[in-house]
Amino acid sequence: MKILAIETSCDETAIAILECEGDEKNARFTVLGNALFSQIEIHKEYGGVFPALAKREHAKNLVPILEAALEEAELLHEDTQTIPEEKHEKIATILSREPGLIEAFFAFIGECEPPPIDAIAVTTGPGLEPALWVGVNFAKALAVLWEKPLIAVNHMEGHLLAALASRKQISSQTDQSMFAIFDVRMPVLALLVSGGHTELVHMREWLTYELIGQTRDDAVGEAFDKVARMLGLPYPGGPEISRLAEIARETQRKNPYVLPRPMLHDATCDFSFAGLKTSVLYLLRDTLNIREEDKRYIAREFEDAVVDVLWGKTARALNMTDTQTLVIGGGVSANTHIRRVFTEKIKNEYPHITLCLSIDLLATDNAIMIAFAGFYHALRNNFSTPDSLTVNGNRSLA
Repeated sequence: MKILAIETSCDETAIAILECEGDEKNARFTVLGNALFSQIEIHKEYGGVFPALAKREHAKNLVPILEAALEEAELLHEDTQTIPEEKHEKIATILSREPGLIEAFFAFIGECEPPPIDAIAVTTGPGLEPALWVGVNFAKALAVLWEKPLIAVNHMEGHLLAALASRKQISSQTDQSMFAIFDVRMPVLALLVSGGHTELVHMREWLTYELIGQTRDDAVGEAFDKVARMLGLPYPGGPEISRLAEIARETQRKNPYVLPRPMLHDATCDFSFAGLKTSVLYLLRDTLNIREEDKRYIAREFEDAVVDVLWGKTARALNMTDTQTLVIGGGVSANTHIRRVFTEKIKNEYPHITLCLSIDLLATDNAIMIAFAGFYHALRNNFSTPDSLTVNGNRSLA
């Protein structure tokens, strides 16, 4: 099955085309084409993602990204196509709120043959609703034009499945990537950490989820970005905090700063990072003449506090469940210290549990993971139509 996947939940415009085979217990994915445009440089001056600007950039970039993915997959065949009037009118209605996209769409589609794909998967939430709608409307337009079924994908489910995927080398003669999800020991506990989410989700059976814990205020990625702004660091803040923290750790000196570990010892698996963020604000307010060295140690203490809380809550969830596989997914899962601490803790304290971490290519937002989730839902015939597909910026996985 060939799946074209579209991801526009935040500030990455991504499209991937995958050849998908197998079943839930043994799935194989060959990446035929993969194109992504990051808006990080555009949003830097705002210190975070500006939704209206993200929406505009998605509308501007979706057609070029589609063309690049089709070309890489060798599925781009130029030929003048006449779009029936009925389809033209329906597509025009679907894209009526995307004036920058509609013109580019018809210009491109009128000059290429329909590619041999079987379905179109698209992120429908969670995320920024204006950004999500651009991708969903684009997917609807393609589905009408090419007469293909649609698959609604939960963005966080994509992150979970991406962490379960291992990379396989096809051959030295090709640049294609192959991924496989196989021999997953159930049940799975997933720690999903991103700019908008911090949650622990239990998957006892494929695609069946139970929420074990979640943040009561700020998501961990949001806290990283806000603390980075307090320290005068550029956006995105997470990698900058991590970079300074690693420099401080290399000195092997005692950290002169101490921050709280919110909710670490309470009886739930919930998180809270707003208080920790506020503690950094007060620390900076009360500390005179902040030097670059001070920033490094504050970054280290903040990151240490975050990871202590993430591990403490995850360990509590592991003790409450019969988990056999622990997954860490989402953009924040790329954090070096999180990976180091969780690897050591699982090895030393829970050696019977398999730890799965996303490879770098799949840790941040991408369309490959959306295709993974799309395939699993296609196996169950969980398809949508253009008329039924909608967006939910707060869509929950469990």
